Amino acid sequence: MANSTRMNLSAGIASSLVALTLVGLKIWALGDTRALSVGASLIDSAMDLMISLGGLAAIAYAARPADEDHAFGHSSAEDLAALGQSLFIMVSAGVITWASVARLLSDTPTELANERRGIVVMVVSIILTVCLVLWQRHVAKRTGSRVVAADSLHYLGDLIPNLGAIASLWASVAFGLTSIDSIVAIGAALMLVVGALNIFRGAFNALMDRAADDDMIAGIEDVIRDFPGVHGFHDLKTRMAGSVTFVNVHIELDGRQTLDEAHTIGAALRREILKAFPNTDVLIHKDPVGVEPHPEDPSRR
Repeated sequence: MANSTRMNLSAGIASSLVALTLVGLKIWALGDTRALSVGASLIDSAMDLMISLGGLAAIAYAARPADEDHAFGHSSAEDLAALGQSLFIMVSAGVITWASVARLLSDTPTELANERRGIVVMVVSIILTVCLVLWQRHVAKRTGSRVVAADSLHYLGDLIPNLGAIASLWASVAFGLTSIDSIVAIGAALMLVVGALNIFRGAFNALMDRAADDDMIAGIEDVIRDFPGVHGFHDLKTRMAGSVTFVNVHIELDGRQTLDEAHTIGAALRREILKAFPNTDVLIHKDPVGVEPHPEDPSRR
């Protein structure tokens, strides 16, 4: 858990620093080239900075240990942040699409200047963005953080507008064309919407206590089923909160064992599940083999 938190924080800090650097570079490029495509990319980077700072705050808050008011920790803050990020991405995609269509329909061409300097800035932006996305994807795969995944998606979407800005600047130099970036921007906006919907769905499901995916549940069942000393199990329940999956399960043990022996088996099983699925919080209840629930047990109703 501690290692996952450090990785998530490193991704959040890197994201904020890259966004801040890109904003500074694009402010200079916009003033030098007067290119609207660079201006649109600047606005996108400014939004990236706000989202990255918000995501970093959510990751830091989610890393706080459990307390009296939040006995299961604060990891749901990641889902709230991812939900907000996905909505923000969809709104941004709508704005980009509207601006691109308006530019395509406009009869007034955009006058550009110093296009080559602008191209250099956009190339540097792409290099920084690619490095950041590669690191974020590595972190998201290791930790399962939806905040990092959403931030990675947003930066990945930036690559196409940046390429569009380069194409627009090059086309302006070579052929006097200024509309290519608008077409590319519409494609990028559609890609952003599809990815944002996936992030939104995952965050919403986690906030609604949706169970873990079928592969993970099957994997947990395999660990329990083959574990020495466990004669069976039932009532396996899972729920997601941020990058943490909570696992509750009842295992069936030989009722003639001592409490120490039963505890040893349960503790070893918990370690095995955590080893197979690191970002989990596991609670194991021990039942004697063949025990029947009490008629007044609420779980029977």
